[in-house]
Amino acid sequence: MPIPLPEDFPFRPDEPFTRRQAQEAGVPDWVLHRLVKEHRLRRPIHKVYVGAAAPDSLELRCRALGLVLPSDGFICDLTAAWIHAGEKALAPGDHATVPSVSCFRPSEGGRLRNAITSSGERMVGPRDLVEIQGLVVTTQLRTAVDLGRLQRTADMRLWGMACMLSLGDFTHDELCIETDRFKGQRGVVLQRELVPRVDPGLESFGEAAMLNRWWDAGLPRPHTQVEIVRDDGSSYFLDLGLPEERFAAEYDGRAWHSTDEQREHDRGRRQWVRDRRGWRIEVLTETNTFGHAQNAELILREALAGHRGVRYL
Repeated sequence: MPIPLPEDFPFRPDEPFTRRQAQEAGVPDWVLHRLVKEHRLRRPIHKVYVGAAAPDSLELRCRALGLVLPSDGFICDLTAAWIHAGEKALAPGDHATVPSVSCFRPSEGGRLRNAITSSGERMVGPRDLVEIQGLVVTTQLRTAVDLGRLQRTADMRLWGMACMLSLGDFTHDELCIETDRFKGQRGVVLQRELVPRVDPGLESFGEAAMLNRWWDAGLPRPHTQVEIVRDDGSSYFLDLGLPEERFAAEYDGRAWHSTDEQREHDRGRRQWVRDRRGWRIEVLTETNTFGHAQNAELILREALAGHRGVRYL
């Protein structure tokens, strides 16, 4: 277990600082080395220190990186998305693991090298960058384009673009135009296929994945967050749906649909919509939606076909 810093130490335990800042505050190198050896300090990156008891977080990594980020370096990709949209933008599992900070330099600038960064060189112009709390970050639009081109899976790409679009700083048309700017570059072919699917109404990565399955199943373009007004004037909302056909799909992820209370609420809500408004609602889980054995496309195709057969006989 980390040992607390001395009470008279000039930096707070959760405050990253550089070796130079320590020297200016009267802390010589030998003291830093001793505190590291005693597990009172740790080094998240080269020549940057923080109290060993400070919990690791993306915010702390960004603060630490901001101390040594070169004048021509910039934050991008998932790290930029996190700065713009918060934890909602992180890839699945990154909330628990704390992802590497994505920090790049313009082409010809050289790669950054340290233990907490995913780095390289990237072509950017002045319109691609913005300053946020002292850090140079790709704009929401450029972040959306980069996520749409460079993330590992189609689901992560779609969610990244939708998350950025939901912030309201740019339009879907602007996203289409900006994608054309990167014609011929890595990842653009799949991105062009995904851009028409991007919807700012998506509220989770699971919903984005379900939307991809919906499109891949060949179903009509759905609405997101479909409102069902109750008799008392309040509303229920369905993840994806075709209001004109009263057909919807919902994604039940573990985060919000796992407790007995949550499941009971879902059952009551959906049964009311089915009985009182005549909707068919298909519920997809992680097993249905992800992996080589996913069957969401088949479920959605067969469900809509069956629903149409029942309704239009």
